Amino acid sequence: MTQTDSHTHSHLREAANQTTQRLSLSLVLTLVFVIIEAGAGIFANSLALLTDAAHNLTDVIALGLTWFAVRVTAQPANAQKTYGYHRAGILVALLNSTTLVLISLGIFYEAYRRFIDPPEVQSSILIGVGLLAVVINLVTAMLVQRGSQSDLNLRSAFVHLMGDVLSTVGAVIAGVIIYFTGANWLDPLVSVLIGFLILYNAWGILRDAVDILLEATPRDVNIKKMVDDIIQVEGVLGIHDIHVWSLTQSLRTMSAHILTDDLHISAGAQIQRQVSEMVRDRYNIAHATLQLECVDCFPDSLYCDLNCQLHVDDAQAQHSVQHSSR
Repeated sequence: MTQTDSHTHSHLREAANQTTQRLSLSLVLTLVFVIIEAGAGIFANSLALLTDAAHNLTDVIALGLTWFAVRVTAQPANAQKTYGYHRAGILVALLNSTTLVLISLGIFYEAYRRFIDPPEVQSSILIGVGLLAVVINLVTAMLVQRGSQSDLNLRSAFVHLMGDVLSTVGAVIAGVIIYFTGANWLDPLVSVLIGFLILYNAWGILRDAVDILLEATPRDVNIKKMVDDIIQVEGVLGIHDIHVWSLTQSLRTMSAHILTDDLHISAGAQIQRQVSEMVRDRYNIAHATLQLECVDCFPDSLYCDLNCQLHVDDAQAQHSVQHSSR
C-alpha cells in the first residue's frame, strides 16, 4: 500500500468513526423514546402515537444497520473484495426502504379499522408526548444529516428520522384539534398522511438502491453525450462496449473500449489519461477502465451483448463435446 493510499484509508476510517459516534447517540435517544411513546400511545389509545412509536422502532433497527454498514464500508479492498465493501451501505438502504414500505401498508390497514370505529383519544397525552417527540427526532435527525446527501445508507436513516419529525408534528396538530373539537377521526387521518409520506420517501430510496445494485447508468449521466465528449479527445477514433455504473450513490466507475490508430504504448497511455481526466471532471467518474483497440476491430454495437457471447461459448462447448465423442 502506498503512502497516499494509507493516508486516504486513514482519513476514511476517521470519518467513519465520527459518523458511528453520531449514529450511536441517535440510536440510544431513539430507543429510549420508543419505550416512552409506545407506553403513552397505549394509555392514550392513540393510533398516531402508536404509529409513530412503530416508525421509531424501525428507526432503531435502521440506525443499528446503518452503524454496522458504516463500519464495514470503511474497510479497505482485499483479494476477495477488490472494490472494497462500499455496497454494504446500499444493501442496508435497500433493507431500510423495504421496511418503510411494509410499515406504511400496516399503517393504512390499522387506520382503515379506526376510520370505521374511531376510538376515544386522550388528546392531552397525545400533545405532550408529540412535542417531546419533535424535539428528540429533530436532534437525532441533525446528528445523522451530515453526509446524507452523498451516502444512500445515511440518507435512508435520515429519511426515517425526518419522517418521524413530520409525523409527530402532525400528531400534535391532530391532538390540539381533537382536544377542542372531539374529532377522534383525525387520529387515523393523520396516520394515513404519515403513511403516504413514509411511502413516498421509501420509494425514492428503494429505486436508487435497486438501480445501484443492478449497476444502472446514473440518471444524470447521458451516455450519448459522454461518447461524443470522449470522441473529441485527440487520438480517439471511436468507442464501444461502454458501461457506467455506481458503486455507491457518490462513487462512480466506468469501462470502455477506445478505438485508435496503431499507436506507440506511450501515446496510448496519454489518450487513456486524457479520457480519464475528462470523465472525472465532467461526469464525476472516480475510476475509468479503458481498453485501447485498433480501429480495424470496430464492432457492430456501442454496448456489448453478453447473451451473444453466451451463445458463442455454448456453441464452442457443444462443438468440443461432439469432437471428443468421435
